[in-house]
Amino acid sequence: MLDYIWIDDKSPILNQLPDNFKSAAILLHPFVQMPSGWEKKKRKNPYQHIYPSDEETFNLGKSVSWWEVMSCSGLKSYKELAVALLTSIGAFRKEYERKDLADKLNSSLKPTLFYPTEDSISVFMINSILKVLASKGASEFYFSDPIFDNSGLLNINETTPLEICALSSSELILTDENVDFAFMSLYDSFTTLFFAKDKNIEYIVQSMNWEAVICDEQTFINWYLK
Repeated sequence: MLDYIWIDDKSPILNQLPDNFKSAAILLHPFVQMPSGWEKKKRKNPYQHIYPSDEETFNLGKSVSWWEVMSCSGLKSYKELAVALLTSIGAFRKEYERKDLADKLNSSLKPTLFYPTEDSISVFMINSILKVLASKGASEFYFSDPIFDNSGLLNINETTPLEICALSSSELILTDENVDFAFMSLYDSFTTLFFAKDKNIEYIVQSMNWEAVICDEQTFINWYLK
């Protein structure tokens, strides 16, 4: 099976994939739209930072695409939106920060619209991920969590999205029993890395209706700075 791997920013992503994997895509986690009034009920004082749990997101939330947020914020590309998000969470060294982009983003967000899931795989995406893992006949998937050195094998049809979210609060890799596909969350990121043995990964991304950056020979893990 496949354990969690570390992708560095020294060489392109495709050069760092495990053996036999030929393609990769960076999947963009959707923003989270909660029902009107949810934040008022949740917030105990005006300065409290709140964010919906995976269970609240799954049961009450609605996914909002990066494209929709770009259209209302004035940000012009996925790269600009990624830089705005990462600047806002303090993930950059000073020379890479773009406070102007972060301000554009934050001033456009309504109180009920929250940032995408950070560090871990978005609960909105897990049902479609399970479909892909099962698409070549697999009935089980393997998970690996390097932080707590936890791993195991689970049934694709009997495991819920919330159960998968509970496997790890940050780094996690999921792969089908045949190791045809893998999905890996990324620390300090609002994305999941998807890689496959098939050369053409774009048709899978399109069929699952994911927003993504399809990796070519020049795509680095810090794709938003290139």
